[in-house]
Amino acid sequence: MRLLPFEYAVRNLGRSPARLLLTVGGSSLVVLLVLTAAGFVNGMQAAFVTSGRDANIILMGSGSEESIERSEVSMQTGGIVAASVSGLVRRAGVDAVSPEAHVAIPIKGLGLEETMSVIRGVQPAAFLVHEEVRVVAGRPPREGANELLAGKLIARGMGFTPAEDAIGSVLQIDEEPYEIVGVLEAAGGVAEGELWTALTDLMATSQRDSISCVVVSMDEAVPSDLEAFAATRLDLELITMPEVEYYEKLSAFFRPIGLMVLVTAALIAIGAVLGGLNTTYAAFASRVREIGTLQTLGFSRQAIAISLMQESLLAASIGTLIACGLGAWLLDEVVIQFSMGAFGLQIDATVIAWGLATGLALGLIGATLPAWRCLRLPIAESLKAGE
Repeated sequence: MRLLPFEYAVRNLGRSPARLLLTVGGSSLVVLLVLTAAGFVNGMQAAFVTSGRDANIILMGSGSEESIERSEVSMQTGGIVAASVSGLVRRAGVDAVSPEAHVAIPIKGLGLEETMSVIRGVQPAAFLVHEEVRVVAGRPPREGANELLAGKLIARGMGFTPAEDAIGSVLQIDEEPYEIVGVLEAAGGVAEGELWTALTDLMATSQRDSISCVVVSMDEAVPSDLEAFAATRLDLELITMPEVEYYEKLSAFFRPIGLMVLVTAALIAIGAVLGGLNTTYAAFASRVREIGTLQTLGFSRQAIAISLMQESLLAASIGTLIACGLGAWLLDEVVIQFSMGAFGLQIDATVIAWGLATGLALGLIGATLPAWRCLRLPIAESLKAGE
């Protein structure tokens, strides 16, 4: 089969600058949308996957497995666990036992409207348990001083770039001023989207008399040791859950949101394809006589169809490459804030591959039906078109 020269498809792109601009712009917008949706899902799942350690066990109130914010545990539980369970991590005479309060509380300031956000109240032992958490700027909060340690993502979400610029800023937490004194990193985990403060300060601000959970780090101990402790201390009403399992359940809980984002992006992409079909059909329909002439010159319908698809794929590819470049530059690590904290869009190689595949599909599907409708006419009718 004799094919048309590739230069023929390239030259035809410039015959209608307006159509070329529409095709490139449309494919760019669709691919950017796909990159955003895929980056959203990728970033959200990555935050949960990188959170939690295999050696950590969470002890929370019975019946609160699905939401640690609703859990209530006695303040004395941390000390009781440390004294009752052997084989926990111990460094410099301090047990890796972290009593924590996870409280949903109103926050405002820094030009932000009042929103409900989750703050984690911790003690210094939290840094023994959550080894992935590091203070990269400033210092940890002191007790009794109403101070905050901000995750780097939530700091960037407040408009601070770099995140270290947030140090010294003041937030109103349930009408009480809290000063940001440090910034933390957590290897991409959910803690980077949280605000940490001293446990006693958060308890006073939220007027709570119970904590949310106790997180322990095991050394020689095994999960069954903690399960046995919870089973024998019925008065504490505890259940145990591996920290990794907790974040897996949290990831599963938010998975429908990611699915909804992907479905929305797919529906918009389908609408763009339908619009592109009309544009491409109008462009090809005006060239029916030209197509008939090519057939009389000996080019088969398959060869002409391939040339038309090359033309469509070239235009879509230009838009796709522009979108992928903009996505990698502008969308990567864009902070998405929600009531549970914050996470960053992740535009990695897999997401870029999805964007490229979407752009190529747009070009291929957008040309197939219009090309078929133009080529199905007999040569005689094609040559009479436009007369």
